[in-house]
Amino acid sequence: MVIGLVSGGLGGGIIAVALLVLATGLYTAVTGRPSWARLTGRKAGMITAGIAVVALLAGAAITLPQQSAPDTAALAELETLPIKGRAPKTGYSREEFGPAWADVDRNGCDTRNDILTRDLTDVVYTDPANCRVQSGTLDDPYTGTVIDFRRGQDTSSRVQIDHVVALSDAWQKGAQQLSAAQRLALANDPRNLQAADGPANRQKSDGDAATWLPPNREYRCEYVARQISVKATYTLWVTQAEHDAMADILDDCGDTPTPTDQGTPSIPPSSGPAPVETQEPPAPAAPEPYYENCDAVRAAGAAPIREGQPGFRSRLDGNNDGVACG
Repeated sequence: MVIGLVSGGLGGGIIAVALLVLATGLYTAVTGRPSWARLTGRKAGMITAGIAVVALLAGAAITLPQQSAPDTAALAELETLPIKGRAPKTGYSREEFGPAWADVDRNGCDTRNDILTRDLTDVVYTDPANCRVQSGTLDDPYTGTVIDFRRGQDTSSRVQIDHVVALSDAWQKGAQQLSAAQRLALANDPRNLQAADGPANRQKSDGDAATWLPPNREYRCEYVARQISVKATYTLWVTQAEHDAMADILDDCGDTPTPTDQGTPSIPPSSGPAPVETQEPPAPAAPEPYYENCDAVRAAGAAPIREGQPGFRSRLDGNNDGVACG
């Protein structure tokens, strides 16, 4: 009884006493002999045992923790998203969302390495600043497999950074109306980025929930909830087929809260497109440097070159990680 009171509070104390009473009642009910509690007769033993069972249930009800409902359910937030048709893809390019893997949080590391650091375990870095990820282990949520990541021309592509809401999909569902700063934030928002199995990411391409879902069914609830959170944050819409696919997934998930702990972009989006600013014509740009190979880049003191910087070419980026001649 003392152990029950100490370990389980009031509920634990009730359970401990009830167990003692139950044992006493059962002893008298089975043997017919008087107990230490002066119970006489099998009938008295049965009544006592019944009372003990009720007390056990009451103690368990007090002891079991009560689960609180999430503040925001993904299914409820889904119903706030507008339903429209897909707009034309006209005008889309990756550059519309700013330079790839920009350092939007100004921590000295590009977004790709920030996400690798967040999603991998046993991370090893190539630089003393603990920024450029050399290797690590990914417990891939999309496929449910474990992937050993190692930076290199033939190995980096095994782990890719997926935009949970694909940028092309976002462009066709409202991002055309966002400002350049808002699109940059969308492309680098940690909620919208996930280190994932390379082949699965390529298979997804720019699909939405109506055309692609992670093969790992256990992750689909969180995956869809993240898409909804991103679309709500950046005032994007869903198609009818996409809405229905999301609802079907969430119907089997219970109250799935929309993610709020993935981090936030340093450039906050507004609820609508930014006003057009009138600017003076820019001065003529200097000609962009051309480097034949990485030796030329290093000789010019320009290494490494990140995607979007002058002189960057995909041919110089052998492992397709957005950083050439590192």
